[in-house]
Amino acid sequence: MADRLNGYRILILETREEAQFSRLLAEQGADVVQCPMFAIHDAPDSAPVEAWIRRFIEKPFDDLVLMTGEGLRRLMKVARRINLEQDFIEAIGQARKFVRGPKPGRALREIGLEPQMTTERPTSEGIAEMLARIDLKAHRVGLQLYPDKDHGALIGAITAQGAKVDTVTPYVYDAQAADTNIVTAIDEMAQGHIDAIALTNLGQVRRLIEVARAQGLEARLREGLSKTPIASVGPAVSDELKSHGLRTDIYPANDAFFMKPLISAMATELGKSPPRAAAK
Repeated sequence: MADRLNGYRILILETREEAQFSRLLAEQGADVVQCPMFAIHDAPDSAPVEAWIRRFIEKPFDDLVLMTGEGLRRLMKVARRINLEQDFIEAIGQARKFVRGPKPGRALREIGLEPQMTTERPTSEGIAEMLARIDLKAHRVGLQLYPDKDHGALIGAITAQGAKVDTVTPYVYDAQAADTNIVTAIDEMAQGHIDAIALTNLGQVRRLIEVARAQGLEARLREGLSKTPIASVGPAVSDELKSHGLRTDIYPANDAFFMKPLISAMATELGKSPPRAAAK
């Protein structure tokens, strides 16, 4: 079963967990074409991040909401640099931990901790819905955010429950660094050189459309996507595709919205016909 995707060229746009997704696909024999949507950098001003960590350690939050695995790993990197790694882990352990999907849950397990709850929908709206069922009155809530997203509605929803929210954004995106790679990926799809594109978060869909429009290549992108099977990891991605008039061709079975089930779904669907890209 290790060569189920042998000969198939799979385009991935994953940024935060590119190495893991690429490895999982390669284990199935796929020829992985990597096109990260963003370059990720530590927050240029580390002082607010360090101060947030110190506040957490001095008086652990009642609740911690992690939006991304990358966010926790960047926080741990800062804590390690200022010699507070173990103190930070112990403080996190004292808080109730809520995560936006499986990725921040995996990051927690890397430091020996488990989330108390994982949202059913890996979106800000899913987090708000999950927390609405929790008593947060008079709680101090640590909220790890990610860049290029207006989190006002989520912060407002938590505050409306009587909680005090303390936010931190431990990394930034460098979008321009990836534009050239995105243009190349669009051209590869349009030429029929890609057997499937695998989308693992809705931001990837938005970035594709955004860059294509900025470069005058939206028609070229839609041409490429019309001939390239589109694999979606879950409902948030599929809804975003639909909002742009795009379809979902491949979807994980049994509502298992993770990388491995997505890869299995691709192997099953693509295996119905020989790889097109390899013959180019």
